[in-house]
Amino acid sequence: MTAVSPGSLYQTPKKFGLSIRTWRQIKEALFGYALLAPAIILLLVFEFYPLFFGMYISMCEWKLTCVKFIGLANYAKAFSDPAMWHSLLITATYSVISVPVQLGLGLVLAYLLFQKVRGLAIFRMMFFMPYITTTVASAAVWAYLFNPTSGLINEAMSVIGLPGLKWLGETKGIFAMLAGTVGLPLPAWAAGPSLALISLIIYTTWVFVGYDIVIFLGGLGNIPGELYDAAKVDGAEGWQLFRYITLPLLSPTTFFLLIITVIGTFKAFNHIYIMTMGGPGDATTTSSIYIFNQLVVYGRYSYSAALSFVVFIVILALTIIQNKVAGSRVVYD
Repeated sequence: MTAVSPGSLYQTPKKFGLSIRTWRQIKEALFGYALLAPAIILLLVFEFYPLFFGMYISMCEWKLTCVKFIGLANYAKAFSDPAMWHSLLITATYSVISVPVQLGLGLVLAYLLFQKVRGLAIFRMMFFMPYITTTVASAAVWAYLFNPTSGLINEAMSVIGLPGLKWLGETKGIFAMLAGTVGLPLPAWAAGPSLALISLIIYTTWVFVGYDIVIFLGGLGNIPGELYDAAKVDGAEGWQLFRYITLPLLSPTTFFLLIITVIGTFKAFNHIYIMTMGGPGDATTTSSIYIFNQLVVYGRYSYSAALSFVVFIVILALTIIQNKVAGSRVVYD
């Protein structure tokens, strides 16, 4: 009887000219791709196809179909459109103010809720409830609260002797309004964001701070308690513990929330449309509202598609910059 070496078992017999070992590897790879197929199909149908079809529309003169291919003409029009730049400025202002407020308040509240206090579960639930509430319903309620004639906020202000404000109907900048109370004139460039935009930021903070709290709580729970105990032995306390242990080890969580929140502010639409529809005037006309108006009000399908890709490029650029700048400061150990 001829002896068979163990290595020869992987060489014979062969199937379709391949060794059994190679054939098994191919079958495993095919099985893996079969498992991935549903997700890949969903991405192709609902992500990549709309993306490239929208890019095609943006390069056409579109009236239910491509009447004429015009290339980058819509993009050239967008970059020379003052209203588009103004909407980007409003969006950037909205983001620059709301992102630090949301993250800062979320971090402070999460740190307080992480302590051993009575009724902790109730407080966590209360802060998270606005996030899971329907945006349309909560925005409508806040629009009523901000009503200058019958809103509860102005009524509460009148009780303590303060004059009522227009809130969502105010186009003046908040710095100009504050300077006006003491008779100090301000140039137009120093007027600051409109009170209507600040009102939207108040609502946004109320909604999303609960989400930030939950994520920050998860990050705080991953910090080993032994680090705090060792630091206390060395004499650290209070602010020192927060500054040198909590903040550095919470940086991956903060970085994630920073990326998500910035993208969310540039995509914000529902509550802005419900509360102000971009008004008064163009005080709250963010990029998403401006794109919506170009599509629905004026029927400029191809131009609105081009504007969407401009905003997409802006968001992508901001994300890359954040990854380069903030990502390098993240502590993962």
